[in-house]
Amino acid sequence: MKTLCYISLTISTFICSCQQPAAKKEQPTAPTYLSAGKIERLHPSLDSIIAPDAKIEVLAEGFKWSEGPLWIAAGEYLLFTDIPPNRVMRWKEGEGVSLYLTPSGYSGKSSRGGEPGANGLLLDAAGQLVLCQHGDRRVVRMNAPLDRPAPEFVTLADRWNGKRFNSPNDAVFDRQGNLYFTDPPYGLEKQAEDPAKEIPFQGVYRLRPDGTVVLLLDSLTRPNGIAFSPDEKTLYVANSDPAKAIWMAYEVQPDGSLKNGRLFHDATSKVSDAMPGLPDGLKVSPDGIVFATGPGGVWIFGADGAALGRIDTGQPTANCAFGNNGKALYLTANNYLMRVWLARR
Repeated sequence: MKTLCYISLTISTFICSCQQPAAKKEQPTAPTYLSAGKIERLHPSLDSIIAPDAKIEVLAEGFKWSEGPLWIAAGEYLLFTDIPPNRVMRWKEGEGVSLYLTPSGYSGKSSRGGEPGANGLLLDAAGQLVLCQHGDRRVVRMNAPLDRPAPEFVTLADRWNGKRFNSPNDAVFDRQGNLYFTDPPYGLEKQAEDPAKEIPFQGVYRLRPDGTVVLLLDSLTRPNGIAFSPDEKTLYVANSDPAKAIWMAYEVQPDGSLKNGRLFHDATSKVSDAMPGLPDGLKVSPDGIVFATGPGGVWIFGADGAALGRIDTGQPTANCAFGNNGKALYLTANNYLMRVWLARR
């Protein structure tokens, strides 16, 4: 294997209290470039999306499993989850990494294994932080301002038909305020075989503004990342099953239901040790380009599902997010935080 060149950052351990102390910021270090990574160009149109001379920057390392990147435009910083240690981290240019919130996804008193922390992060229409909590098996809103985070949560949804969710994973709002989210078993300690599992399938749901939870799909084995097309007429869902590593596209009906699911792209044949990772988080640009984590890094697709290129991180890559007014793509990849500048600068 090639040797990877990374920044060395030590993330301090913090003690959680109801009123969190200000987090100590790490000393910023100029980003290094991922020497073993590369950007694979499968179609000439990728040059208009990612410049030919673009590099993969490593901004920070030292996490257990980084996920859920979310750019906060108002403060020009990135939030992301570190799931096993049950925390949300903050990264800002010139400041580096600091602890933002803990606990993030599991509020129980007893210790537990697996992936207890929050996974997906997003903002609601009021600009408040919404978290998909693995350990507490619910979707919540942080009941505190973004600039004064605290582990105080309001439950938005934790059950369907009276049964507890498996572990809400990723979510997206539509313009009407409906929240679409996936519910694989990754937050359960024994996953699909966990005796605490109450729902026999892995679902995709819609949470209406009135609090009603509607089941949309129960046909995917491991629904994971989720995102809308710019016109919200198509919903993309990743399936993180090594035996069926696919992305699906569904037509969104006027009542919010899904119909006519079609295979968007199949990467099952790519799953291997040489291309670590599975279909996971995804984001869609304003012009309809799909950036989807999968085997071998981040895949870039046209709206028709054609693969235009791939950001090969050399790591199982969990998720991505646009930042800096859409000029950068931030990647959470295993124990790293990375960035690629896009051509639209």
